[in-house]
Amino acid sequence: MSAWLPKVRVAACNVAPVFLDTAKTVQKTVSLIREAANNRADLVVFPETYIPAFPLWAAISAPIDNHSFFTRLARESLLIDGQEMRTLQQACAQNHIYAHIGFNERSHHSTGCLWNSSVLISDSGQILNHHRKLMPTFYEKLVWSPGDGAGLRVVDTQRLGKIGSLICGENTNPLARWSLMAQGEQLHISSWPPVWPTRRVTAAAAKDAAAGAAGKQYDNLAANRTRSAAHCFEAKCFGVLCSGFMDQAMRDELVKFAPEAAATLDGVTQGASLFLDPTGAQVGGEIVGEEGIAYGELDLNATVEGKQFHDVVGTGYQRYDIFDLRVNRRRLGPEGVFGAEPREELSAMSTPPKVGEEQKERRMAAPGSTTGHGAGGLRMI
Repeated sequence: MSAWLPKVRVAACNVAPVFLDTAKTVQKTVSLIREAANNRADLVVFPETYIPAFPLWAAISAPIDNHSFFTRLARESLLIDGQEMRTLQQACAQNHIYAHIGFNERSHHSTGCLWNSSVLISDSGQILNHHRKLMPTFYEKLVWSPGDGAGLRVVDTQRLGKIGSLICGENTNPLARWSLMAQGEQLHISSWPPVWPTRRVTAAAAKDAAAGAAGKQYDNLAANRTRSAAHCFEAKCFGVLCSGFMDQAMRDELVKFAPEAAATLDGVTQGASLFLDPTGAQVGGEIVGEEGIAYGELDLNATVEGKQFHDVVGTGYQRYDIFDLRVNRRRLGPEGVFGAEPREELSAMSTPPKVGEEQKERRMAAPGSTTGHGAGGLRMI
């Protein structure tokens, strides 16, 4: 039987940035895009806030001590329509490859407003989707502002099928995940930090944990794998997990700033980059505990059979007469305060996911509009 959905070769970059140096990290990113393309990848994926760094200092020291790091991060963060983003778009176009890139985004309207963001760039250099993490997690709230639903989109491509993505803890949010399932997601990208400490590592803490008197350190590997596998099983889609890496330079700069955190940083588990099939089983390559690129060959035709058993979007296994979800996909910001049209956030090279999508969304904005599943369904405004 002939295939009717594409087979996709994906590269997941388990890599460290040049810590808080955007220019050098962008150069490294361009080099990795080229390497992935030379290895016949259709899509290359980068970790959560890879450019210019994940703000680990918020986990290991008090906010009253972190002003210098926050200022550096704000200075090095990207504008969505800035030169650094155009460089990444050009790299994708020159190498004829799609890329999903995590980055720290700064605002045109406030020098201290930062978002945990990601973009999906096409093989012609167009920004197909721009997402801001809905809600920062735990100590991340000291760094990033909450995002919005504008990026909760599945992009329908010819070459790669239907691609959606969520950032780190968003993969714990059932409503965010289902909003992507309901758009026919076939390939799900999840991006993760290098490490995510939740407890200090000290002799006293270790003794308490062994005695059951305290919680355990967050298991980065197990937590990320569990959430991603659940999504793949429920959506009957493939999954790409892409984690950052804490290299020696990053670790040393953080320890120089907070010497008491050395044992904590040295004791946490680094994340992994890998691939999952629509049953949640691991396929393809894996990179963990070192820098490198994992490759996976994903045949999207495998997303069909499991829908016969559990199709949580189709009417075969969903009750739209009982459940009704409304998703606000408007970009939120200060523009609306003054009654002006929202500023164009994407560069001239950028286009909507599909021709006519904006007009379609305007039609769907009317109260009561749904995806057409009958009573209830997924409502976009």
